[in-house]
Amino acid sequence: MDLGITGKTALVFGGSKGMGRACARHLAEAGVQVCIAARSEAPLAQTAAELSRFGPHIVRYVVADITTETGRNTALAACPTPDILVNNADGFPPGDFRHWTPSDWHSALDAMMLGPIEMIRRTVDPMIERGFGRVVNIVSRSVKSPQAELGLSNGARSGLVGFVAGLARQTVRHNVTINNLLPGVFATDAQRRHVEHLAQESGRPFEDLWRERGENNPAGRFGQPDEVGALCAFVASIHAGYITGQSLLVDGGAYPGTY
Repeated sequence: MDLGITGKTALVFGGSKGMGRACARHLAEAGVQVCIAARSEAPLAQTAAELSRFGPHIVRYVVADITTETGRNTALAACPTPDILVNNADGFPPGDFRHWTPSDWHSALDAMMLGPIEMIRRTVDPMIERGFGRVVNIVSRSVKSPQAELGLSNGARSGLVGFVAGLARQTVRHNVTINNLLPGVFATDAQRRHVEHLAQESGRPFEDLWRERGENNPAGRFGQPDEVGALCAFVASIHAGYITGQSLLVDGGAYPGTY
């Protein structure tokens, strides 16, 4: 399928690995001029070189932290007018809310709510002026099916989703859509860190918990980052202009609800 976004520009946060990398790859394959952003230069440079093989354009990169104003400025200096914005940040480690300080909460909000909202604020009006824009937030199934040990993510990500619900209805008449992807258990570094924490807490072997976590999903396996990447590229395409304000589960059927 021709996604109709050849020559568009995309800024992908967290683009050096995992789901962000997969999103960047599929956008590059669709002919998009992609700039990936993250905090560490070495993996960024390696990923940009690797992804440049998949599309007609060189994938560029910028060292930038979405949680800081300086980082957001730096990202926009490298990609000033993205047609496609992918907000993506790792969740915070699991734990007990009794041990979280206000500083922990502020850090979580900066990464998973306020940073993405600031990027939307600074890019959405130029998208409206050009008559095309796609914002895709990589969030988590935890906003629909919360896990107590992931309270920092539950709270901050839910704030982003709640904000998007209102704004997305204002921008869609200008062909600017804003949507959220809600991954479940995926074979990523973040998932490995989560299972490592559970192994430490329970005293059970990491390998047993990892195997069970995949097998207990209705699909009988972990999701693969490319599955999120492909969906991200479609949601960013010209074919998805009538989809906005939605939170799309990508969880192998783990969420038990009908709606």
